[in-house]
Amino acid sequence: MAGHSKWANIQHRKGKQDKLRSKMFSKLAKEITVAAKMGDPDPDKNPRLRLAVKAARSQSMPKDVIDRAIKKSQGGDAADYTEIRYEGYGPNGIAVIVECMTDNLNRTASNVRSYFTKAGGNLGQTGSVSHGFDRVGEITYAADVADADTVMMAALEAGADDVESDEDGHFIYCAMESLSDVSDALEKALGESQESKLIWKPQARTEVDLETAQKLMKLIDLLEEDDDVQEVTHNFDVPEDVAAQL
Repeated sequence: MAGHSKWANIQHRKGKQDKLRSKMFSKLAKEITVAAKMGDPDPDKNPRLRLAVKAARSQSMPKDVIDRAIKKSQGGDAADYTEIRYEGYGPNGIAVIVECMTDNLNRTASNVRSYFTKAGGNLGQTGSVSHGFDRVGEITYAADVADADTVMMAALEAGADDVESDEDGHFIYCAMESLSDVSDALEKALGESQESKLIWKPQARTEVDLETAQKLMKLIDLLEEDDDVQEVTHNFDVPEDVAAQL
């Protein structure tokens, strides 16, 4: 498996998540509403909803906002969202996967295509880049929750497949269908995680130069600022010397 991307942590340290906090809350609330509408409104009986609520709590979303999103799913005024995935190539052929929830497919497709074009990339067919990724569960813990050996043992006992630990934290990977069970088992052993979610994990990463990194930042920013976009995944990494110049 490819190593955990330093780029995600560079973005986090630069306060990107704080800048997009209100949009992040909106996206989390949408996932909660959709998960509750598709299954049971009780998180204990709905693994997808349980993970969505856990993700919201990890970002300090207020309990009343979480409860309101669940309640909204049971009302007749809840929007009907379609989940759709777009795949394409950013500058220099970097693979990008965009996961969306939308109530207007034409609007979303048009917007996503325009973002790729503006950044010097192009939208591809479904499956054009996802073959280079593995669909897995990722559970994240802070670096100081325990030492790497302790986390590794807990992860293996919980049914995880792999662990990557560094100064930025512990990143635990498992089969996608086991994410809820592994996350629950780890919570008993290590406490509540920072994040538990399904991801597209690249099988290999491509290091990029400064110019390419800047173009890719533009593309990712455009995508993440769109209300229909839930997650953006890519297979590039930024060397430390390039990151220092960004």
